[in-house]
Amino acid sequence: MTISYQKFGLKEVINASGRMTILGVSKVSENVLAAQRFGGEHFFEMSDLSEKTGAYLAKLLKVEDAQIVSSASAGIAQAVAALIGKGDRYHAHHPYTKRVTAREIILPKGHNVDYGTPVEVMVNQGGGEVVEAGYANMCSPEHLEMMITEQTAAILYIKSHHTVQKSMLTVAEAVQVAKRNDLPLIVDAAAEEDLFRYSAAGADLVIYSGAKAIEGPSAGLVIGKKEYIEWVRLQGKGIGRAMKIGKDNILGFTQAVEDYLANGSESGEAMQARLAPFVEAVNEITGLKAEIVQDGAGRDIYRGSVTVSGTKDAKEVINELKAQNPAVYTREYQANKGIIEFDIRSVNEAEMKKIVTRLQEIMA
Repeated sequence: MTISYQKFGLKEVINASGRMTILGVSKVSENVLAAQRFGGEHFFEMSDLSEKTGAYLAKLLKVEDAQIVSSASAGIAQAVAALIGKGDRYHAHHPYTKRVTAREIILPKGHNVDYGTPVEVMVNQGGGEVVEAGYANMCSPEHLEMMITEQTAAILYIKSHHTVQKSMLTVAEAVQVAKRNDLPLIVDAAAEEDLFRYSAAGADLVIYSGAKAIEGPSAGLVIGKKEYIEWVRLQGKGIGRAMKIGKDNILGFTQAVEDYLANGSESGEAMQARLAPFVEAVNEITGLKAEIVQDGAGRDIYRGSVTVSGTKDAKEVINELKAQNPAVYTREYQANKGIIEFDIRSVNEAEMKKIVTRLQEIMA
């Protein structure tokens, strides 16, 4: 059977927006596909598969334990439920029971963002109640600490380009607040590239997306203290049942992590070298000015930043790029300032030339 865009009447997509869920996030390697195929063609005791792959990844990542889940979002919900229920089986079966009263999850206000769904939706799904600390443009360790009460179950820190970057406490500072108050700290590092940094800094649970920096299949990973991971695993008997992950993706994701640790990801230097001819070509187009910029959250990621002027505005150009086949998707976060960003991590040379041609047509 042949699978194609035409079979389902789908548009081809050039993904210049980055590792985005709305576009299927990443392409997977032949190694990962082979692991998925092995999973799809065999049976397993699923609890055994979950524990053994978790132990295998924990050894690679130098943490006490790990649990593969269906997504980073599922990781937030299940981590919250785990730290509220503390391993209680009654709570796992009745996650919103009034028998448990300590449900507050403290979150810097500038971290309560919408990344495709609001962070607080996942906290609520896990039975937590968001308590915002600080202000939209500032959160200090003192702001975080003053919100702690007897009803506090955990602190949640979102490490993401979506969040407010300036005047925010660091992960290390959040760790200090958590330890002073004997509270667990969850770090959602969904798109982050460093799989060691936040655990080493003292976070109790760290959550990653399987399909973003790691370039695996749809999956999520929760790593950290063994007791807490056991509580997360228990959520498979509760809210986690609706978020279960298949055997093929468990094995595919495990292989993806192994490959990622062995090979790393494209360096910022390599991205800049690939971007140089693209930026040069775009700068030849009337009404566009391009430059290479680093990721706003400080990651080793470089993008083409294009400022639009003249008869069209950035939003019009973005919409026209999406309208044709192949549809070109870009980063739209600064469109209100007339800027379009092109993330080339999933874009090859031929596709970059197609983007330049389309921009020439649009601006003409």
